[in-house]
Amino acid sequence: MSEAPESPAVPNELTGPLAEFIRHLASEKRHSPRTCDSYQRDLLRLADWLGRSGFVAWQRVTNHDLRRYVATLSREGLSGRSIARHLSATRRFYQFLLREKLASDNPALDIRAPKSGRRLPRVADVDQLNHLLDGQPDDPLEVRDICMFELMYSSGLRLAELASLDLDTVDLRSGEVRVMGKGGKERLLPVGRKAIAAIQAWLPYRAALANDGEAALFVSQRGERLSHRSIQARLSRWGISRGADQKLHPHLLRHSFASHMLESSGDLRAVQELLGHADIATTQVYTHLDFQHLARVYDQSHPRARRDRYHGKSSDESS
Repeated sequence: MSEAPESPAVPNELTGPLAEFIRHLASEKRHSPRTCDSYQRDLLRLADWLGRSGFVAWQRVTNHDLRRYVATLSREGLSGRSIARHLSATRRFYQFLLREKLASDNPALDIRAPKSGRRLPRVADVDQLNHLLDGQPDDPLEVRDICMFELMYSSGLRLAELASLDLDTVDLRSGEVRVMGKGGKERLLPVGRKAIAAIQAWLPYRAALANDGEAALFVSQRGERLSHRSIQARLSRWGISRGADQKLHPHLLRHSFASHMLESSGDLRAVQELLGHADIATTQVYTHLDFQHLARVYDQSHPRARRDRYHGKSSDESS
């Protein structure tokens, strides 16, 4: 994470408090470097716009000014979701300024982002994933890759959760993996039979590759913990080599896990727990993915919903 960079368009009166806020997030709130960078990037964009608009102090910014800024972001093509993130960062920043007595009110409080269409997560179908995961590896690194992909799909892991796994976080005997999720929240997840077999196949190669004292479950050819970028690149490469009809990325495996679990079980709360979502509303997006499947199940299962195939009537209407 870097300090707020200096820009000719942004006066020090704006960048100074911003840098203090980022330090506050990192040290007092203990946010991750990635989260701090996201706040910094969004707020620097606002500071740059304010600087070019002639502002030299955060306390001079009004509700009307921020509404103009939101309109600018919208014209520049940002989605409603991205604008909402910018506004959330701004509200949080002004809470800090109020605490430090560097502002007298929070001008972002009652501003809402424009609505944008719901973007549903993309998922891979079961047959495609079976084809990808049942491939035969040609070398130890591909054994590792298949192991990573099996585990991501088996347990619905985030990229960061997979990369941070250590040898002692996986219990093959009980078929469980312990992961540290967002906000430092730990959860214990089941590991499927195929993923366990893949881990067992990888472990001898890992023992030969890993540097002395390296705790990571997944290591590079140099014997070090595998980076996020390397995992993404290897998954994309594997998809291309196996003829996947869409680009493979870690979140596609997580989305597919969630969608397939929900389709099979219908248990939204269980899927929420497995994914580590703090708010069930985040999990509910997956209920929209398989509506046609759920509608078919309903039509086939509910005694008063079965359709007359030829007349489009339910069974109780046609009697």
